[in-house]
Amino acid sequence: MARQERAIRTRSAVLAAAAQVFAKYGYSAATVSDILKVAHVTKGALYFHFDSKEALARGVIEAQSDRNTPPQDLKVQEWADNGLLLAYQLPRDPVVRAGAVLSADPLGREHYGSAWPAFIQASAAVLAEAKERGEVLPHVVPLQTAELIVSCFHGVQLFSQLESGMSDIEKRVTTLYEHVVPTIALPAVLTQLDLAPDRGARLFAQMESAAAQNEAEADAPEQPAPVGA
Repeated sequence: MARQERAIRTRSAVLAAAAQVFAKYGYSAATVSDILKVAHVTKGALYFHFDSKEALARGVIEAQSDRNTPPQDLKVQEWADNGLLLAYQLPRDPVVRAGAVLSADPLGREHYGSAWPAFIQASAAVLAEAKERGEVLPHVVPLQTAELIVSCFHGVQLFSQLESGMSDIEKRVTTLYEHVVPTIALPAVLTQLDLAPDRGARLFAQMESAAAQNEAEADAPEQPAPVGA
């Protein structure tokens, strides 16, 4: 068990280091040597988990799909939450930021893929459920709307990066959703939505609290069975 836990920690350290390097330099300029310096692991340990720079990039892309927001009563809220949480994480989480950099690389992505298709499919699935529940207008085509929001989000992200180093991205993404959501959601749903710029921060805190509670419960010693049970 100790060896398995050590392997998991090593893999996580390598992936986090790769994310930092990819986010800073992009795929083409990043080197395995740069990643080794940040990860503080041996070359053998790195190649045990990832056999190439391409595999490292693919690992960062795949890590994006592990980041899901908590379910909500309103599926339109859940749909918007995905973007609002991502806006909060982009300036703060190297793995999320690296995923965005790698996904937008026109040369590298043909080798390791992109996070965009998974985001689009997940977004379309939530919108389809929202449509089944009668939360969105009849004309809405979930896949088309999902593709639109992902492409618009990328443009907002790039603009924010160039203009402010992403210091205002949460506000800009809120503006995006405030313009898009009224064109797809029923008026009765609109009045119940929370699209505030700090929504992502609150969601992240909620998720961290839940994760910490789950970890504490998992580490808690088992209580002895009552005598005579």
